[in-house]
This record gives sequence, C-alpha cells and structure tokens, in this order.
Amino acid sequence: MKIRVYYEDTDAGGIVYHTNYIKYCERARSEAFFSANMKPYESPDSGFIVKDLSCKFLATSKLGEILDVSTSLVELKAVSAKLCQEIYRDEVKIFSMDILLVYVNRGKPSRIPKAHREFLESY
Repeated sequence: MKIRVYYEDTDAGGIVYHTNYIKYCERARSEAFFSANMKPYESPDSGFIVKDLSCKFLATSKLGEILDVSTSLVELKAVSAKLCQEIYRDEVKIFSMDILLVYVNRGKPSRIPKAHREFLESY
C-alpha cells in the first residue's frame, strides 16, 4: 500500500515521527481487508488485537515522500497470525515489524473465522 508522508506525520525537522510507521502498518492491514470487501472483525464484539510486536527502524523518511507498506504472513494458527510488515522508500527498506495478532470474541481468544483465515492465507 502506498502512503504519502504529510506534515502531520513529521516532527519539527520534517522527519517522520517513529510511531507513525506502526500506524502506517495498521492502515495497510485494515485497507487490505477493506479492499477485499471484508471487515477485520466478524461482529462488534470480535476482532484482531495486537499481542506482541517488534520493530526495527532502519532509516528515516521525510515530508512528501511516498512510502510502500508490504505485508506477508509468517505463521497462522487457530487463534493467531504472525505477520511481517516492511516499509520501503523507493527500493530502500526503512522499517520492519513483526506483529502477532490474536483474534478475540468478547475479550477472549477465539478461532479465527474461516473467511478471515482464507484471507490471511492469501498473503
């Protein structure tokens, strides 16, 4: 997914504030579901939550640049999915994140619904 860096994403020096890379990855995951005419949850009481994430900040990006967020499935289990998300500026990898998502229903871990499993497997 392509994302343009806007002024609101940067610090006083025009450099992207570090937590915004995590937001960009979240947008890319959500947009993937929306683009497939799906919601990332089955009901208002269910959905994916972040259990763990690990980030590597490899380079900076600046106001006006176009970034590309890629997502790949690392591991899929009954109630969780581990993804690797990377952000590139042109051909340069500037950010990498491993994220563990757990599907919950009414606050408790629950099997990932079939349609969501099939969608995740397409990564």
